[in-house]
Amino acid sequence: MSESDRDDMTPEAVEDDSVTADADVAPEPTEPAAAESPADQSQAAPTVSTSRWIAATLGLLLLASAGLAGWLYFGVLRADQQLGPAGEQAVMAAAADGAVAVLTYAPKTMEQDFAAAESHLTGDFLSHYTDFTQKVVTPAVKEKEVQTIAAVVRKGIVSLRPGSAEVLIYLNQTTISKTNPDGSYSMSSVKVGLEKHGGRWLISSFDPV
Repeated sequence: MSESDRDDMTPEAVEDDSVTADADVAPEPTEPAAAESPADQSQAAPTVSTSRWIAATLGLLLLASAGLAGWLYFGVLRADQQLGPAGEQAVMAAAADGAVAVLTYAPKTMEQDFAAAESHLTGDFLSHYTDFTQKVVTPAVKEKEVQTIAAVVRKGIVSLRPGSAEVLIYLNQTTISKTNPDGSYSMSSVKVGLEKHGGRWLISSFDPV
């Protein structure tokens, strides 16, 4: 190595070389993360809106399904049950019980008997029955001690709708009075009209056949 070369390797020269080397290997400054552009924000917004729209649509579909199920049950199935075998039995039972109540009474219990019969009636027939028992039956019962006992022997549906029905009733009736203590026996048939009020079948007409 020549003296000129050794002169170049002064402390200052060495220091300058190290600074240069450090500058060459210094890491490049990290670029700041790019801010989200308006275009990206506009793409994210419809995603939230779409999710809400789907949730709302599903909710409406569930409500519609529940409404349809309720309509099918109350509007169709319940109507079928009312007009089916169980409904027929309920109508015939109401007609039979009401007919027996209307045609059965005794001197000692006539007020209770008439009140019990009225609980099976409705409409114009209720008004007619009340008027008839007060003006005709009660005086006869008191004067002649009339007692009647009715029993249903057969019954059948004539017509049946959700709010009205007709039932044909065949009855046996025994009548006892002061003038006829042994009693008299008769058979009759009656077409009983019924209407449904508050879940109960009530007699609206009572026509001998």
